Amino acid sequence: MAINKNKFYISTPIYYPSGNLHIGHVYTTFMCDAIARYKRACGYDVFFLTGTDEHGQKIQDVAKNNNITPIEYVDNMANSITNLWKDFAITNDDFIRTTQPRHEKVVQEVFSYFLQNGDIYLGEYEGWYCKPCESFFTTSQLVDGKCPDCGREVTKEKEEAYFFKMSKYTDKLLDFYKRHENIVMPSSRLKEVVNSFIEPGLEDLCVSRTSFDWGVKVKENPKHVVYVWLDALLNYLSALNYRNNDETKFLKYWNEDCEKVHVLGKEITRFHLIYWPVFLMALNLPLPDKFLVHGWIVMKDGKMSKSKGNVVYPEPLKEMYGIDMLRYYLLREIPFCEDGIFTPEQFVERCNADLANTYGNLVHRSLSMIKKYFNGLIPNYEKAFNDLDYDLEITCKNSINNFFMKMDNFDVTNAISTIFDTITKANKYIEDSKPWALAKDETKQKELASVMSHLANVIYITSTLLTPFLIEGSNKVLDMLNVPENLRNYQALNLPFGQLSNIHISENITPVYARLDMEVEVQRMKEKIYSK
Repeated sequence: MAINKNKFYISTPIYYPSGNLHIGHVYTTFMCDAIARYKRACGYDVFFLTGTDEHGQKIQDVAKNNNITPIEYVDNMANSITNLWKDFAITNDDFIRTTQPRHEKVVQEVFSYFLQNGDIYLGEYEGWYCKPCESFFTTSQLVDGKCPDCGREVTKEKEEAYFFKMSKYTDKLLDFYKRHENIVMPSSRLKEVVNSFIEPGLEDLCVSRTSFDWGVKVKENPKHVVYVWLDALLNYLSALNYRNNDETKFLKYWNEDCEKVHVLGKEITRFHLIYWPVFLMALNLPLPDKFLVHGWIVMKDGKMSKSKGNVVYPEPLKEMYGIDMLRYYLLREIPFCEDGIFTPEQFVERCNADLANTYGNLVHRSLSMIKKYFNGLIPNYEKAFNDLDYDLEITCKNSINNFFMKMDNFDVTNAISTIFDTITKANKYIEDSKPWALAKDETKQKELASVMSHLANVIYITSTLLTPFLIEGSNKVLDMLNVPENLRNYQALNLPFGQLSNIHISENITPVYARLDMEVEVQRMKEKIYSK
C-alpha cells in the first residue's frame, strides 16, 4: 500500500511498570524515536506517543508487597520512566498513563458504547489465567500445561465476566488482512496470527474481572473492572483526546490522511493484530497503516530474566558511554524484526569499529587536514576533479536515495548501514587520493582543494543523515564544520553536491567518539549493567 500523507502518528506499546525498564524497552523507544526524528526531518507533522499500562492484578500485588497503594506505586514508576526518557533525549509528544482521568473516561465510554451496541454481553468465565501476561487461555492453548506466551504456571479461574463478541468480527478481520497483506512487518507475524487464531474462528474475549479491583470500573456494574487489554489498547485514542470535548488532535492524527504506525514486541503481536483492529472496527474508526514487530534482545544464555540475573539495564550504560553508543548499538546491531544478542564484547566491538574508527576517524583526519592545508577554510567546490571525486559523488547521491527508500520502508538497520558504506568509501578515498602527497606538490593544489572539499561535503551529508540515530555526535560534527542552519535539514540534501564551500571550520577539532579498551570496558560492564 503506497503511503502519501503529510501527518505521521507513531507509538510504542505502553510499558507495564511492574519492574524497572531494561534495554528491550529502550530499544523499542529508540526505534520509535529515530523514526519520529526522521519523519520530522522530512517535513512531516509528527505525533509520537509512549506511556505506561498501570492497571491489573500484577500491579496490585506488587504494590501490596511494597506496602504502598497501587497509585503510589505507579506514580513512582511513571515518574522514573518519564525521567528515563528525558535522560535519553526521547522526543515523545505525549506520555499517556492508563490511570489518568482522560484515559479512564475513554475506557468507560467505549465499554458503555460496546455494551449498548450489543458487542459486549455478561456471562461467566472459566479458564486458565496467567497473571504475568494478564491473559486467559483454554486448555488446548496451553503448552505443557503452562502459559503459551511466557511459559509460566497458570491457575484455574471462574468468575462472572463481560465478554466482547470477537466471533462477530472474524470474517471482517480476515477480509481486512487479505486486502492489506503488507500491513505487518515482518509478514510472517501476520501469517502466524491469521493461521493460528483468526482462520479457526475467534473466541469471544473476556473484557472484565471481579477478582481484583485495581482497574477502570465498569459504569453499569462497578464490581467489574475493565480487563487490561481493552483498557490498555485504548491508550492510542485517549492520548488524542478521543471522546473529549475538544477532539481536534484526534481528528488530526486518527484519520485516513495520517499514517498511523504501532511499534511493538513480538510477544504482544496477537493482541495488537486481533483485539485492536476489532475494537476499532466496532467503533467505526480507521485502522492503523502499519504494525512494526521487533524481536527480543537476548543474552548468550537466552532471554533476559531476573531469575538468571542477566537483565541489562540502560542507566549504567548511559552513565559510562553516553546516549549515542547505546542508541547506535541497538539500532545498528539488532536486525529489526529479528531477535538480537547483547554482549559487552559486541557492544565494544561495534562502537569501536563504526563510531571511533570508521566515522570518527574520517571526521578527525579530514578536518585536521583542512586545518593544516587550508588554515581551516573549506575550499570552494567546483566540480569533480577526477574519477575518484566523481565516484565519491555518485556514491553519496546513491546513499541519500537508498537511505530515504529504506527509512520510508522502516528498514532502520539497513538505512544506517547504507550511510556507513559511504563513510567507509570516503575513508578509502583518502587512501586513494593521498592528500598528504598532493600537499607536497605545488602543481597539485587544485587537486588537493578538491579532495578537501569532497571530504567536507561527504561528512556534512552523512552526518546530516545520521541525526536521527547519533543525536549528539552528528550535531557535534555539524558544529565543527560550522554548517549553517539553512543546510541542517533533509531538504538541503536534495541540492547539488558541494553546498559546503568557503566556510571556516571550528578551531576546536576534537574526537567525536573515544575508542574503548575491550578488556577494561567488558569488565566494567559486567560489574555494573546487571546490578539493579
